[in-house]
This record gives sequence, structure tokens and C-alpha cells, in this order.
Amino acid sequence: MPTAYIVEAVRTAGGKRGGRLAGWHPADMAGQVLNAVADRTGIDPRAIDDVIMGCVSQGGQQTGQVGRNAVLASRLPESVPAVTIDRQCGSSQQAMQFAAQAVMSGTQDVVIAAGVESMTRVPMGSTAMLYVQAGLGGPKSPGQEARYPGIEFSQFMGAEMVARKHGFAKDELDRYALESHRRAAAATQAGAFENEIVALTIETPEGEQSHVTDEGIRFDATLEGIASVKLLQEGGVITAANASQICDGASAVMIVSEQALKDHGLTPLARIHNLTVTGGDPVIMLEEPLFATDKALKRAGLSINDIDLYEVNEAFASVPLAWLKHTGADPEKINVHGGAIALGHPLGASGTKLMATLVNALKRRGGKYGLQTMCEGGGLANVTIIERL
Repeated sequence: MPTAYIVEAVRTAGGKRGGRLAGWHPADMAGQVLNAVADRTGIDPRAIDDVIMGCVSQGGQQTGQVGRNAVLASRLPESVPAVTIDRQCGSSQQAMQFAAQAVMSGTQDVVIAAGVESMTRVPMGSTAMLYVQAGLGGPKSPGQEARYPGIEFSQFMGAEMVARKHGFAKDELDRYALESHRRAAAATQAGAFENEIVALTIETPEGEQSHVTDEGIRFDATLEGIASVKLLQEGGVITAANASQICDGASAVMIVSEQALKDHGLTPLARIHNLTVTGGDPVIMLEEPLFATDKALKRAGLSINDIDLYEVNEAFASVPLAWLKHTGADPEKINVHGGAIALGHPLGASGTKLMATLVNALKRRGGKYGLQTMCEGGGLANVTIIERL
């Protein structure tokens, strides 16, 4: 079977809700990361076979096929097609896996997988809420109600259920959250993100600036400060401080065939070693990365100890903690540059965002294998294993 290679991976620095990236239209923001992967590789943009873009909240400024709109807002030629997909928080990780599958099938040679989410301009949940408010109904169908009577599918409740099932107290979640901020702050100060971040120009009261630092990092975070944040549910353990931050951002990964490496003089950063996606319990919902990882490792012929670095999306602190407990993975290898609790979780952009960080962290630390996994609405999970070259 042909091999799929990653030749470039970039992301914007995260912007807080209503923060430094609030002035960017999501299609324009996504267009900038498309430009960046093309520019950095030096490839003739006419050679790009497709753009596959993840986006969760496909309404308002992210409707009308935001993947195609991003191409039209970029410097790529009109001849480059695009499609937009939604696998919830794993949307751009799935975009990456679809891109790799296209290359591995031999049907395409150069594909950009990308993701975008402006959670400022298209608020989370707004695409369902506005329809409900207009009297047009919500997503739960009569068939689903018959199968899951009286159940509200909620990622927040899933996070609480994961914490209870695996026995995590609030203090453990808060300590994990503090470590996320500490690692993100240390990575920023050490310049670990410089190679992956695409600078965006923003307007500020002081004039134009380049946005190159993730806005959500609390460089002065303390356990006391995190612990003082109120619970989202009385008697629960989840707070806004031990959950991922609402975030604006975009990211992109270019995936190519071996023939494209030769034809365009490209240098591979990593090869795709394994692609896995699984479905499980839609009620507890966020636990599926545990079992998807088991399946991916078995299919890849690897053990958890063979993996040098892990990126496990920090939707809520209970998820990576449960993943560590289940897999027996080394906590020193997980999210070594911080995760979504500190850096933000721009929903549809998070998959390729994490890959940009993983590829660069492997190179920085001299690692070989990296594993990325993402919990997703509906009880889904993606796992991607790469081998750095």
C-alpha cells in the first residue's frame, strides 16, 4: 500500500472568545493557514488535489461550505477543490485521516487537511439553538429517543461521568489543569511553538500587531486560583478551569504521496503509521479514546511504551487522566507542551492543531513515534499514529 507523508503542519496561535482573533472572519483565518502550508513547502498550488476542512459549527460565517470559502479567501487557485466535514471535536483529525486515505489509495497525491473554528463569531451550540428558538426543532430524533429515552447527550455530563467512573477527585483535575498551563508557558518561553505558528495581523488600540502567542495561557497560574473557580454542577468536579478553553483558531497539515515527494522536491516530516476511528457509548461519550487507542496500537503492532509522545485532547481534565490510567502511559510523555486547558480547543481546528504540535515536539525531542487521539461528541474517537522521519 502506498505511504502517506506529512510535509508541513501549521496552526494559528489561539485566541480567547472575544479576544485577539475576534476580528478575523473564519474563512480568512483558514485561508491564511492554507497559504502557509503551500508557501512553506514551495509546492505549485495548482498541484493540490483537494482541501478537506473540519468545522463543527457550520452556521453563519462558517456556513456555505467554509472549506471552499477558505480556498477562495486564500492565494490558492480556484482550481483547488475543497470539502467541509464534521466529526465534532475530531473534525480536522478526521480530515487528516481522509487525506491520508486518499493518498494511500493512490487516487490523490497532494491533499491539505485543515480545520477552522471561530467560537467568537459562531458560538458553540448556536447552530442548534437558533433552529430550536425558531421552532424548527433540534437534533434528537424520535428514533434516538426510542433508543435513549429521556437521555440528554452532553459532553459536560460525559466528563463528569468519566471522572466518577475512574475515581478522580476535583483536586486531581485541578492539578492536571495547572500542569497544562505550566507546560504551555514553558514551551512558549522556550520557543517550542515558533515553527508551527502562523502569525496573523490583528488591530489593537496600540496599532497593528502580529498574533503569535496563545492567548489562553495563564503564565502565573496557581493551584489556589484554579481551585477557586466555581463548579459547573453542584456536587460535581468539573469547572471552567479544568476544562478546555473556548478558542478561535485554524490549522492545516499537507499530506502527500511518495511520488509527490519526488515530483515537487518535498521533504517529509513524518509518515502516517496508523489511522483508526471507533464508536462507543454516546452517553458517557468522552471515554472512547481509551478503547480506540487499544485498537490502534494492536493494529499498528506497537505497545504504549513504543510511543515517544502522546497528544490527548484536553477537552476536560478527566479525559487524559482516564486515558493515562487505562493505558498505563507515561504522564511525562503526554501533552508535553500543554494542551487545550491552557492553549484552547478551537473545535474543528483542534485535530490538525494537535498534529502540528506533535510533529514539532517529536522533532525537538528526537522522538520516533507519536500518537494523537481525540474524544468526540456521539461517543467517537480518532487515533492517528505517526513516525517521524
